[in-house]
Amino acid sequence: MGYKKVVAAFYRGVLSARYRVRLEGAGLLAERRATLFLPNHQASVDPQIVCSQLLRYVDVSPLVTEGYFKIPLVAQVLHLMNAVRVPDLEKSRRGVEIVAGLNRVVIDALVAGHNVLLYPAGQLTNGGLERVGNKQGAWQVCHQLPEGTRVVGMRIRGLWGSMWSRAKTGRSPNFAWTYLKGIFYVLANLLFFVPRRDVTITFEDITDDAVRYAAEGRQPFNRFLESFYNAPGEEQPLFLKHFFYVRGRGH
Repeated sequence: MGYKKVVAAFYRGVLSARYRVRLEGAGLLAERRATLFLPNHQASVDPQIVCSQLLRYVDVSPLVTEGYFKIPLVAQVLHLMNAVRVPDLEKSRRGVEIVAGLNRVVIDALVAGHNVLLYPAGQLTNGGLERVGNKQGAWQVCHQLPEGTRVVGMRIRGLWGSMWSRAKTGRSPNFAWTYLKGIFYVLANLLFFVPRRDVTITFEDITDDAVRYAAEGRQPFNRFLESFYNAPGEEQPLFLKHFFYVRGRGH
């Protein structure tokens, strides 16, 4: 894991030019046992932030939509992290079959003692509240959770309104184009004067509740996750300006 820590530390430094990240409850990451991490999904950038922060404490394998494996450089980083390629369920007609196969991969990884990062909603949120809907991936894994495995809920706040979110246009941003814009904004702000966004990641051990609600069924389990993610209330979009020398707000 040594090389991952080095890469993650470097990337945290890169991200810190734009994001001020605060972790709450990270002390529970000191416990060494197989863990299923379940975060909400506010923006396309949050997996980058989440993974770079998690790797300070534990090794983790994220499930990543296959489209990202087609992007130069990004694909190399994903292979470095042992990311698991996931078909885009929004575009696939074999959703149930694919989910069943992926769940087997996740469960096998947990049995082997690995940590897995899985987004229950499987897509970016469309508003200030997280909606898991009828998705079944996280529920099926928790319904068959291997003995001794821990489930950690991750509540991410602060990215709704980011140019990486759907807040401005209602559509998922183009990854490569948004990344290039981000680099431009950092350079245009002379590296050190970039308007920064405050992001909070809260970790909470939800193992007992996850197992209990999973036994009750998919809908009770998904509603439980939504109540966890949305506990602080609906988040209003925050549109930050792109340039420190320009008045007003951007996104």
